[in-house]
Amino acid sequence: MTTPLMSHLQRHHISIVSETFPPEINGVANTLKHLCQGLKQRGRQITVVRPAQPGEPKGPRPYQANSLCSGELVVTGVPIPGYSELQFGLARSAQLVAFWEQCRPESIYVATQGPLGLAAVKAAKRLGIPVCSGFHTNFHSYSGYYGLGALEWLLRGYGRWFHNRTHQTLVPTRKMQATVERMGIHNARLWSRGVDCQTFTPHKRCSLLRQSWGLSDSDRAVVYVGRLAAEKNVKLAVSCFERIRCLHPTARFILVGDGPLRQQLEARHPDYIFCGSQRGDDLARHYASADLFLFPSKTDTFGNVVLEAMASGLGVVAFDDAAAAEHIRQNENGMKAPLSDDEAFITHALRLMDQPSQLNQIRTRARLDALDLTWTNQIEIFEQLVLNQSERGPYNATDKQSIPIL
Repeated sequence: MTTPLMSHLQRHHISIVSETFPPEINGVANTLKHLCQGLKQRGRQITVVRPAQPGEPKGPRPYQANSLCSGELVVTGVPIPGYSELQFGLARSAQLVAFWEQCRPESIYVATQGPLGLAAVKAAKRLGIPVCSGFHTNFHSYSGYYGLGALEWLLRGYGRWFHNRTHQTLVPTRKMQATVERMGIHNARLWSRGVDCQTFTPHKRCSLLRQSWGLSDSDRAVVYVGRLAAEKNVKLAVSCFERIRCLHPTARFILVGDGPLRQQLEARHPDYIFCGSQRGDDLARHYASADLFLFPSKTDTFGNVVLEAMASGLGVVAFDDAAAAEHIRQNENGMKAPLSDDEAFITHALRLMDQPSQLNQIRTRARLDALDLTWTNQIEIFEQLVLNQSERGPYNATDKQSIPIL
């Protein structure tokens, strides 16, 4: 029997499983948006399995015009403790088996390692469909920021067990590839990220927006874009700006994003500009209307915002990790500090504020380098990895494997 969903799924079908998906705002959802768009442009049929978002009914959803995918299975979602913007997806593997029996994919990509991802890996095994996983988030490293440091070893062990049940684990940087291999995760393959340089561009600099921030043309806007949360090391960004302001009293600190620290930060720093979550052209205007971008995180696996800031022509200050380790060249297209040296991070930011000619040169070079970081290239690499996975044959892990406690 042919269903409305099946009629849109003929050949070249990839199914993506994730506990977060657009229009949610985070790095994983942003990556999956570009992945789905790119695969569709290359003629792939895409189905998505994800938790329900507010106001959505659960169950299978057929193809809809202008959708990112060719069909969806929407399952129950439960907020993650301490991270309420994201959810765990809850589904029985039998539910996923039934869904994929009606519209069998060539390959399955599991982007998150929660309960939904685990059910997907079990279902893929039952159906003999090749499955690979993505290492998008360092959840085990977040535990210490939420008073759960004792659980890090358990989360790390679960991550190793989970990823080793898939054919391969896709990681965004060479450094992360080495990190997961040290964790005991086998067959890690490099799949990086791109940036949309038509959306993020210096041409979207807006004098009216800068005026609303209380800035003249010659004043400097220091911007942070991301979740306002402890694991993003926002405390260091605040310390850095306070040092900047001592020397440059007219500078303003622009924070784009939301999170559990926002209320506390607003109470302590009423003079900061809190813009909340921004999307699309509005987000691009906020980037382009700033001058210096602070990325203090030490836990991100990549940090798409670094590439967005580069594409927007900003001076980026980050740690020598994740996207910055891959794409920032010291003193040429940005500044990066050793992970253990917070003072160097602040010193780099102060230097760029004190030397406008160097800042302008770095901003120009960052934009030029970002033009080479296309999503098109990364979509091709993803497709090659997934196709090669399909050629290696069906998934063969056994259900006798149990979650390790070491």
